[in-house]
Amino acid sequence: MDKSKVDYSVYLVTDSTPAILGTKDLVRVVEAAVRGGVSIVQYRDKHSDRQTAVQTARKLLEVTRRFGVPLLVNDRVDVAVEVGCEGVHIGQDDMAYEEARKLLGPDKIIGVTASSVDEALAACKAGADYLGLGTVYATPTKKDTKSIIGPSGIRSILQALSSAGHASIPTVCIGGINARNATAVLLESSAAPQKSLDGIAVVSALVAADDPAAAARDLLAKVVTGRVPDVLRAVAEATPLSHNMTNLVVQNFAANVALAVGASPIMANYAEEAADLAKLGGALVINMGTVTPDGLKNHIQAIQAYNAAGGPVVLDPVGAGATSIRRSAVQTLLSSGKFTIIKGNEREIHTISNTSSAIVQRGVDSSSTLSIPQRAALAKSVSRSTGGGAVVVLTGKTDIVSDGVRTLRIDNGHEYLGRVTGTGCTLGTTLSAMVAAFRGKKSPLVAAVAGLVMFEIAAERAGVRDDVRGPGTFVPAFLDELSALREETVRGDVKWLAGAKVEAVEVEEE
Repeated sequence: MDKSKVDYSVYLVTDSTPAILGTKDLVRVVEAAVRGGVSIVQYRDKHSDRQTAVQTARKLLEVTRRFGVPLLVNDRVDVAVEVGCEGVHIGQDDMAYEEARKLLGPDKIIGVTASSVDEALAACKAGADYLGLGTVYATPTKKDTKSIIGPSGIRSILQALSSAGHASIPTVCIGGINARNATAVLLESSAAPQKSLDGIAVVSALVAADDPAAAARDLLAKVVTGRVPDVLRAVAEATPLSHNMTNLVVQNFAANVALAVGASPIMANYAEEAADLAKLGGALVINMGTVTPDGLKNHIQAIQAYNAAGGPVVLDPVGAGATSIRRSAVQTLLSSGKFTIIKGNEREIHTISNTSSAIVQRGVDSSSTLSIPQRAALAKSVSRSTGGGAVVVLTGKTDIVSDGVRTLRIDNGHEYLGRVTGTGCTLGTTLSAMVAAFRGKKSPLVAAVAGLVMFEIAAERAGVRDDVRGPGTFVPAFLDELSALREETVRGDVKWLAGAKVEAVEVEEE
């Protein structure tokens, strides 16, 4: 497993004691939690004999490997070595980092607990792959807690890490975290834009839950929501380039939206510029609103330039199912390179799925015929079908976002968005800004949700303003509200986020 691609969003730490696990089977609990959205598992068992620990770790590894989730062993490095799992987590009183690294080798993950600035800096200097920070709040699952540091203590450590040049080290916090406080902890701990938490670690919130899968989905939604301000602040800090190869109808609108969210737009359809632009740290938007043979060639060349530079690419297959020309064009683009985000309405996403032959689209028609579970399954399926694991954003009254593993719904927005030309196209521009600025966090799913939440809540706020009487007055108000949300977030006012309607969706395995 590539250590640089590990997702720390929802980190499960197991507990096998009767007080927390009860009479449930630990392996089944972990499997349900992973199915619900847990992204990394730590097997913690300080009391079982070695043989029992090895047997349990092997059973857990079989589950986590099936779902592509890393398994770490707490403290017991010998157990981790024997079962061949992805790594270990060690505390301040456990084996020294240097000794653990000798036993495990360079490719395994080693996480280190830190409850102070000095401990965190020392762990980074030693070479820790990630840090577990805390304890945040008092908890009955850990009796040897040195200190309760709260969100303010987490924030102090994050600030120190940033100042010392360790902003890229992933961090999670642990101690009394649950669905009720997860979002607040993330918001209060953030030292953004320089450094924020990459996730939360929980024990009883999942192990003791009656339905671990549902509890994991709830936590996932809370974590993603809590990271939205980090993305918006990253955009404001970086002012990333949004390179739009888009249709003529929306160029001006898209450029203004890019400026409102904090990006730097360029409308450049000539692919010879792409190689140079791709080096500037931004993202590319390919919008199929205007399809021509020359345009298609330019798109392919630009996609390949951004792929070569490691830059994000957003595909907006506008009207993909309307004509045979467009259906052919989208398949050509999909086979020409990798995409970070694919955004479209239900019919457009259907067109690029394996069931596209039965779908006929009328223009850029955005009508929906599928239920929410069906739309979620479609988005997940299309994401999995893309070799590069693109995040799929399926737009509509309810927006669906899936990275092929985790699937969320966003229920914000306003009807005026559907009565103005180009709002869907400008959402692509917004997403490009988010994914470009947040690329170092390696979480395009979080970036996509952040862009959607900002876009849809700005529309809600604009739609109820006294000066808005219809679609014509909505557009300037919408631009104002996008800009206002950016400014509020930068200065630390994130009360608006309370209106975000984000939920994780259960999608049956194929």
